[in-house]
Amino acid sequence: MAITSFIPELWSKRLLRALEKAHVYGGAAIINRDYEGEIRQGGDTVHIGLLGEITIKDYDRTQPIDAPEVLSTTDQTLLIDQEKYYNFKVDDIDAAQAAGALMGPALLSAAYQLRDVSDAYIASLYADFTGGEIGDDGDPEAIAAAADAYDALVDLSVLLDEANVPDEGRFAVIPPWYAGLLAKDDRLITNVPGLIATGLVGVVDRLTIYRSNQVPNTGGDLYKIIAGHSIGWSFAEQIVKTEAYRQELGFADGVKGLHVYGAKVVRPTAFALLTATRATGS
Repeated sequence: MAITSFIPELWSKRLLRALEKAHVYGGAAIINRDYEGEIRQGGDTVHIGLLGEITIKDYDRTQPIDAPEVLSTTDQTLLIDQEKYYNFKVDDIDAAQAAGALMGPALLSAAYQLRDVSDAYIASLYADFTGGEIGDDGDPEAIAAAADAYDALVDLSVLLDEANVPDEGRFAVIPPWYAGLLAKDDRLITNVPGLIATGLVGVVDRLTIYRSNQVPNTGGDLYKIIAGHSIGWSFAEQIVKTEAYRQELGFADGVKGLHVYGAKVVRPTAFALLTATRATGS
């Protein structure tokens, strides 16, 4: 059956909405998406101007003030260098689209898979951080009990304090086993009015805690727990192509789509990193 009613614009937007809902590292609470509307295709470059520090001076009412300071910016580039695609076929795509029995779940499945890949990519940028660290691959922080899990997050928050990271909007992303321990600590705040998000665990000392299976893990049991603020990095993505086509072999119609994105750490001191290991018996 030939495709007669396929609307690529509508399907592209449907997939992108599902992807946004599924993000943890790529969610707006974790990473800023200020430049997303400026990309059109893979290979695009977005120039980000970072404002320099403004000088504060002593005021003497008997003397004229200095000439206005010329604001300076530092140019950083966000390269859209990640390109991923999906490609699947359905025996009768018109019937599936009309009934909504197969196409919707297929697009959601594609969104979930794209989420895993892009979330893992964003999380890998911890290597570009220059903020405070607790533990490392040679001497990780052993997390054996609920109190260990809670206290280590408080220590991360202190590191953010020392780096002048804003209080409001701080986050930390932890693996499921860590979230399980943390849930046993009565100090964890779980009732936060108006705060609903994918992977949300609760709040610890101004850190909104999220759970993800994409927490980087080096050496098999060395989890890189990132705490920080969304101002520290940028992410941009687009579903730039969605096409339906007739299979040359067999009797099926296909759908394929292209997802392009990029991410960059723009303020590397706006993060703190905990290298944690799951202690035996925890």
